[in-house]
Amino acid sequence: MSDAQLLAQLASERRHVLRTVDGLENDQMRRTLDPSGWTMTQLLNHLAFDDEMFWISAVLGGDDRAITELHNGWTSEPMTGAAAINIYKREITRSDEVLAKIDLDAPPRWWPPTSVFDAQPMSNGREVLFRVLTETSVHAGHLDIVRELIDGHQNLVVE
Repeated sequence: MSDAQLLAQLASERRHVLRTVDGLENDQMRRTLDPSGWTMTQLLNHLAFDDEMFWISAVLGGDDRAITELHNGWTSEPMTGAAAINIYKREITRSDEVLAKIDLDAPPRWWPPTSVFDAQPMSNGREVLFRVLTETSVHAGHLDIVRELIDGHQNLVVE
């Protein structure tokens, strides 16, 4: 897979996430429908803070703002669905700015201490980007299921 294809697939999965939550009311996005107890708002915060900000802005970009503001997205302060969508969109924009400037063959510019993420550093930006793509894709599927439980909406990929 070329870098352009990898970036295009990530953009597609991000759009999938945003399409899935589009049109929902605040109470729907803050409703818990699964046994583990997360809400769509919490999942968007996870994608914004734990994937976009952590992996792309902090790890790949070495961005001091991102490193300083790192926190567990699942435990973000309660907010409206619209606020969570806006935060996710903001972090996507920041991530895209980082991705436009870096060489995916280069190693990450920053790696978290083991108290934050206890794993060996990834070897290059492409490896990190695959991690974000995987996370985004998996969570897009989780959102699809919850959306279907809310109002029957299905994200049909084959017709």
